[in-house]
Amino acid sequence: MSRHPPGRRAEYLYFHPVTTRWMDNDAFRHVNNVVYFSYFDTAVTYFEMTQGVVDLLNGAIRCVVAEVTCRYYRSIAFPDRITVGLRVAHLGRSSVRYDLAIFREDEDLACAEGHFVHVFVEDATQRPVPVPEASRILLGKFAHQQSTTLSVDNKSH
Repeated sequence: MSRHPPGRRAEYLYFHPVTTRWMDNDAFRHVNNVVYFSYFDTAVTYFEMTQGVVDLLNGAIRCVVAEVTCRYYRSIAFPDRITVGLRVAHLGRSSVRYDLAIFREDEDLACAEGHFVHVFVEDATQRPVPVPEASRILLGKFAHQQSTTLSVDNKSH
């Protein structure tokens, strides 16, 4: 099985800086693997809130996590400065899949990459609903057109 090479910074369209913390390190003196998921969650949530994808705090529609993965290439450790890169990889009927990458300092190659699937749900019922049209248009602006994983459909979620 061949290993997918790490992505490059230029392949991502939105960036969110995250400060590593002393407590993120584990006994092996690098950021523990589960903390990467927290970095992903922070970047996606900040993106959705500040870009107006959905009103996560007061809206009738919320986003819930359906899937998250991470591939590790190189360790990071406190006090590294990191940036989470984001792009939209797939826009379904009721979900969006973000590709994410963690870059250390000003490095071009990702230290880790993964994806994060958010499903749009009605707040009252927690049942999936179609991605609102305004959100669909906005998310389309962050779709990486050269990506081989990019797809947009109205059937899957």
